[in-house]
Amino acid sequence: MRVVIGEDSVLLRDGLVRLLTAHDLDVVATAGDAESFLRLVSEHRPDVVVLDVRMPPSFTDEGLRAALVLRRQYPEIAVLLLSQYVEERYATELLSGPPSRVGYLLKDRVADVGDFVEALRRVASGGTALDPEVVSQLLLRRRRDPLERLTPREREVLGLMAEGRSNSAIAVALCVTDSAVGKHVNNIFAKLDLPPADNDHRRVLAVLRFLGVGKA
Repeated sequence: MRVVIGEDSVLLRDGLVRLLTAHDLDVVATAGDAESFLRLVSEHRPDVVVLDVRMPPSFTDEGLRAALVLRRQYPEIAVLLLSQYVEERYATELLSGPPSRVGYLLKDRVADVGDFVEALRRVASGGTALDPEVVSQLLLRRRRDPLERLTPREREVLGLMAEGRSNSAIAVALCVTDSAVGKHVNNIFAKLDLPPADNDHRRVLAVLRFLGVGKA
């Protein structure tokens, strides 16, 4: 079984290579960023990939977005995500596709090397391997109002945004720094699933969600 690994941590990447090689798996290439990973997958066409969710340059969701590209372009290649986080927005899209050749495990919850290798083989053979915590968080996301993800302070900031106040004015009203307000605003955008877009003003969309007239 041929494997390509996408992992930015040099130590973990080397550890995965040694682990898989010791279990008679052929690691044909490794990459430390999503762009290189996709190029290597195209070149080697492995049976399965092991991929981290958060990779350079922003360390947010590059790996997961690369997995979506891979699933569209090479559906025959199995994908096992191995991460410290459940990235809900794109994970939902990934797992809503064909229910085969896909896995999502949390690094801190992999307690047995044998179980991990068995999960990788199962995904490569057309099965699935999902951490129960991943399933739980994604099901919860489907049930809850996106506004419920906001902290009390983030709700307060969003309320002041709805009044038309700038970040500087919000900072004065809350007796905090402009930088702190900026962080709250970015958190609001992320929790309301408002990624950067050329033709959508995220501030306006966030306020519409707050007022109950934006799409869920």
